[in-house]
Parts: sequence; structure tokens; C-alpha cells
Amino acid sequence: MSLLVVGASGTLGRQVVKRALDEGYKVRCLVRSFKKASFLKEWGAELVQGDLCDPESLPPALEGITAVIDAATSRPTDSLSIRQVDWEGQVNLIKAAKQAAVERFIFFSILDSEKYPNVPLMEIKRCTEVFLAESGLNYTILKPCGFLQGLIGQYAIPILEKQAVWVMGESSPIAYMDTQDIAKFAIQALRVPEAANRSFPIVGSRAWGAYEIIRLCERLSGKEARITRMPSGLLKSVERVARFFQWGWNLADRLSFTEVIASGKPLTASMDETYAVLGIDPQEITTLEGYMQDYFSRITKKLKELEYEKEKAKEKAMKKKQKRSPFKPSAK
Repeated sequence: MSLLVVGASGTLGRQVVKRALDEGYKVRCLVRSFKKASFLKEWGAELVQGDLCDPESLPPALEGITAVIDAATSRPTDSLSIRQVDWEGQVNLIKAAKQAAVERFIFFSILDSEKYPNVPLMEIKRCTEVFLAESGLNYTILKPCGFLQGLIGQYAIPILEKQAVWVMGESSPIAYMDTQDIAKFAIQALRVPEAANRSFPIVGSRAWGAYEIIRLCERLSGKEARITRMPSGLLKSVERVARFFQWGWNLADRLSFTEVIASGKPLTASMDETYAVLGIDPQEITTLEGYMQDYFSRITKKLKELEYEKEKAKEKAMKKKQKRSPFKPSAK
């Protein structure tokens, strides 16, 4: 089976590529920049240049492809809007995949997208789900809600470096999952006929609130967090102002996502059916506690190694200085 992975250089996409290659699939990646995606080629993937927003670039990328795994989404640094990438671009890809007679299409959406019609990214994801389901393609929709990888920069590093940890209002508990595990579900969905034309939540064992994660990081690091609370009303005000200006529309769309993460409603779901249909053992899935414990263990080990090297360098410098000194201790 030959795969086209879209969004392959992203946090989730690169794990999908790695998992697929490790399991022996022939992998092609649609990328906008060969330079930024060069690491994928080093892993063994084929790179083809293209852009979701350029429909003419898609048919060549899909030539000879059996299945598509679509992990693409707009990034904060993109010049294009959420609508351009996550709606118009996705429609282009689905149409091109249908024209190319692709046998399977795996799409990553977001959990509970249907519950937030006023949040642009959530509503667009929902609309894309509907469009894909009505396209006639043999599809599977996977719906994660948060990546464990994002917690390192949000909580672990600020606590280690004694910087502020920002917490927004009554932040919603989120059932984070490791992107490596999410990739496992995506590749497995390709092999399971029962996964066809269905949607599945892909979430961690339980939802964690911001303060629970902070307390866990404090315990594992032995350091106290400096917590700074950001009122959700402040971000809503910034969002309203940004919508007055065309250059601020993309920013406003992203800020509106605060309605989801500051609602206080848990982002989680039962995974019983997902595990049963896809045949994955829940015990194989990384927990948030295990992930953070592994991270802090590696960091602590590295810090000890650096401290040892620093002390050795200091001792060496002192010996060298003493050897060069013209003064010698007087004999008694």
C-alpha cells in the first residue's frame, strides 16, 4: 500500500510518517518546502512539492497512491487563513483524492467539533467531516483533542526555568494523547475494514486540568510553579478588536478557540469502541503521568551530566592555573 501523508512535517504528521515507514509502507509526503521537510526524506519518505490551496499541484502527488492520511491544518505562522487551509484546501484534497480513485482516506478532525459552531476552526472541521462523508470516498475520521508534546513547552519548561505558567480562567480538562500513539491508530485504521466510513475519538485515559498538570510537574521536578492567571474575558476583547481589521481576522479566528479551552467542559470521550474496533490494547498507550515522568527523568539526568562536566572543566582550569603560577608554597 502506498500512502500520501499531508501535513507530514507537523507535530502529528511526522509521527504518522515515521510509524508508516517503520511498518513497511511506501510513504510519499506532500510538502511546500523541500528544505523544511528534508528530515522526512532522510527517514526514507518520498517528497513531492504541492499545496492544498493549489488544486493543480494535487493530482501529480496522488498518482499511484492507495491511501491518504490527512494531518494538515493551518499554523499560527501561516499567512493563509484557517478557512483557506482547513476548508478550501481540504475540499481541494478530497476532490482530488476522489478523482484519483484513492481507496482509503484518513482524516484528523477535533473532538466535539460539532458542539462549537461559533468557533471557526471547530465549525470548519465539522463541515469538512460532512463533506468527506458525502464524497463517496472510503473514509475514517479520527478525533483527538490534545497532544502530550504540547505540555512540555506549556508547563514543564517554564517550571524548570522558573518562568510564569499561564493558566486561562476555568480551563477545560483535556484528555491528551501522545502523537506517537495517535499515529498508531491512524495506521491501524488502514488495515481494519470495520473502521471504514466511521468516526472515532482518539483521546487519553482521562482528562487533566491545568492545575493537576502543574502539580504533577512540581512533584516530578522538585520546583514550584509561578502561576499567572489570564482572564478569558481579556482574550475575548482582543478577539473583538482584531476582527475590525483584515490583518487581524486570522488572529481573531484563533483567539475564538478560547471558548473551547476556557469553557470548563471536559474534552474527553469513551475509547471503548475505538480500542475494540481497531484492535489496540489500552495498556500500550502512553499516559500523561508516564510521559511527564520520562521527560523529567531525562532532563534530570542531562542536568546532572552537564553539572558534572562543568565541575570537571572547573577543576581542570584550576590545575592549569596552579601549574602556571610563578609562586610556590614555602617549605616548612
